[in-house]
Amino acid sequence: TTDPAGRGVNRLLLHPAAKPVLFLAALGPLAWLVWGAAFDRLGPNPAEALIRSTGDWTLRLLCLTLAVTPLRRWTGWTALARLRRMLGLFTFFYGTLHALCFAWLDMGLDPAAIVRDIGQRPFILVGTTAWLLMLPLAATSFDRAIRAVGAVRWRALHRAVYAVALLAILHFFWMRAGKNLFGEVAVYAAIVALLLGTRLHGRRRRS
Repeated sequence: TTDPAGRGVNRLLLHPAAKPVLFLAALGPLAWLVWGAAFDRLGPNPAEALIRSTGDWTLRLLCLTLAVTPLRRWTGWTALARLRRMLGLFTFFYGTLHALCFAWLDMGLDPAAIVRDIGQRPFILVGTTAWLLMLPLAATSFDRAIRAVGAVRWRALHRAVYAVALLAILHFFWMRAGKNLFGEVAVYAAIVALLLGTRLHGRRRRS
């Protein structure tokens, strides 16, 4: 970029401390939840607070991951690309914590009860599907895996992030529908729609 401010932001993003700072920031919500659980600061229903909070942070980090490419195009902050992998892996990390909290705190780690609940509640089925789609994305987020899979197939595989985002919004919608709380869902849906629309438009223009 020829913009001096953009060059300054790129220098900050390329600084060796940028990744450690992002790593610590991404661990911040988990640290807060651990502290809250240890000192009884999660409200009257700590189990629900843990499940909801890990789910919320999964969705927030997914939005941040999807925002990297549009922000690079709009701002010229090309160095953002070096942080995308870490954001994606933390999205999977919090999604896994969300699933574990559900399996442990709601289901008591009973495999039969978990499988039965997945079959009976559509929002659990959708959330489980989203996590299963994230699994191969996380497993192939490393240089050796990219070389083994091949760049073309790797890019095709990682387009599954679009399906993950849509399933995550549907999961969130169904979860909130029982209490008629749609305001927050609408905000996240608008953000995801904007980010996915921008990415798809960019791909169409390049084609």
